[in-house]
Amino acid sequence: MGRIDYIDDPEAPVANSVVPSVVAIVRDEEGRVLLIHKTDNNLWALPGGGHEIGESIPETVVREVKEETGYDVVVETITGIYTNPHHVMAYDDGEVRQQFSIAFRAKCVGGHSRTSSESSEVAWVRPDDLGALDLHPSMRLRIQHALEDRDTPFLG
Repeated sequence: MGRIDYIDDPEAPVANSVVPSVVAIVRDEEGRVLLIHKTDNNLWALPGGGHEIGESIPETVVREVKEETGYDVVVETITGIYTNPHHVMAYDDGEVRQQFSIAFRAKCVGGHSRTSSESSEVAWVRPDDLGALDLHPSMRLRIQHALEDRDTPFLG
């Protein structure tokens, strides 16, 4: 299913749902960031996705990273909570979701790279090389906040 992301766009459709979701900022021993190339919007992104009934938010992080990248992670800390009501995602099925995303720093503890129905590529990217990628601005912001190694999570 395809989607279009809108941020601060007066022409954006009105949201009709909110789904708690997560993203994981995973770095390797070289400081590279784990990214996926999304199949739904053709952009690079942090691995993550929607929270499901019956799981804790940290379990959502672990499941989503495994599903989309093949890697096993453990959650270390929250780096930000993102709830901009002017950021919506319009899906092909008519759902227009208001952003509600919790970003976590996580540590890779195993697994190996593999793609999924949601990720056409999986890559470890040096922070200096992020500018060359077609990343949604919301993902750039989450990565920036995580790399700043803040004392408190971003709230916005």
